[in-house]
Amino acid sequence: MATLLVLVGFFGFIFGVVRLIRAFFKKTPKKPELLIILGTVIVFFAGGSLLEPSEQKTAETTISSTQQSKIKSKTASSSSETKKEQNKNWDEKNKQKQALISFNDRVKQDNSNLANMEYNGTQTIEVNDNNPTFSEDDLSLANKAWEKYGDLDQLNRATSAEAMLNQSLMPTAKRGDISNVKPTGWHNKKIGKGYLYNRSHLIGYTLSGENDNWKNLITGTAQLNNPEMLRYEMDIKYYLEKSKDNYVRYSVTPVFRGDELLARGVHLMAQSINSDDIKFNVYIFNIQDDVTLNYSDGTSQTKNEIAAAQQKEEERKNAEIKAQQAAEEQQRVEAQKQAEAAQSAASEQQATDTQTNGPEYVDANGNGLIKGSNNGIYHVPGSRYYDKTTNPAAWFKTVDEAERAGYRAPRN
Repeated sequence: MATLLVLVGFFGFIFGVVRLIRAFFKKTPKKPELLIILGTVIVFFAGGSLLEPSEQKTAETTISSTQQSKIKSKTASSSSETKKEQNKNWDEKNKQKQALISFNDRVKQDNSNLANMEYNGTQTIEVNDNNPTFSEDDLSLANKAWEKYGDLDQLNRATSAEAMLNQSLMPTAKRGDISNVKPTGWHNKKIGKGYLYNRSHLIGYTLSGENDNWKNLITGTAQLNNPEMLRYEMDIKYYLEKSKDNYVRYSVTPVFRGDELLARGVHLMAQSINSDDIKFNVYIFNIQDDVTLNYSDGTSQTKNEIAAAQQKEEERKNAEIKAQQAAEEQQRVEAQKQAEAAQSAASEQQATDTQTNGPEYVDANGNGLIKGSNNGIYHVPGSRYYDKTTNPAAWFKTVDEAERAGYRAPRN
């Protein structure tokens, strides 16, 4: 009986305390609860005074066991809940990791198509009707704000930048120096009032606080950096600044063609969480007006440099044509001189031959008219016996030719 009174008093006291707390928060009269507590305390001590020492020990043991059982139950329950929460967080992180891998695979396919596109006068174009291709897992807030940058590839090129943007990632310190970073294709030069290239952040400093992170910097034209990329970054910045609870899933990928060192462009996607305040999927060509870029190594030619090079090439071609014409004229003159010299030599030879061999006696067909008689005597046209020699043994053109054949002149 005494033990029962102790237990009733103990549990009644706990019950009264619980009711008192509830009455406190509900702002109801507390007198009934105070009476319950007072009554149970009296019952507890009355039962305790009736207990034998052994019964007191038993009651204490019973109460202690009950308390330990509750504590163990609470501890086990708490441990179980903690483990469940840890498993849930691990599952969420693993799920998000797998989602990011899957997302990167999809983006690679899109970028492969973008790399083969040619600039046609519009620097920023929409991809997939301007709709981002993030999955539900890609937009999960399980890890709150985060950022991840892909490793540099075998050519030392930046590869990707992924983030869940939030105010917590935005910088509070002054921007640092990034001049030590020289991204692939860095061949900068002055054009007009500024420079051709910028060290372009994939995720802008104002959104991430990243300074000289090689994984987050590419060689981008001044025109790519500002205004094209900047206007999208500013839209995100203004949205994030509205509330610490605003988040934006952001993806930026430089697009290279083959082993070229200068990116052909940049693929940007963004989606605000639980709203469409920020939503875009665009590709920006890495070009600069009036400049021709060599994407294989980043070298370039301005419009004026191209004009000067064309003029120089034109002058070179004209000089070649003039030199060729002069050479041809020289060859013509030399050929004419040689022909005249040959003609003169032939004339001189003919005169010499005429003086040496005497005149030629030929008919209209070039046949010799000097008759060689059977007696070994030659007769030239108009000589005394020319007409009388009716059956000549041979015909000759010159006296020398007849004499060399063994014929002699007639005796007077």
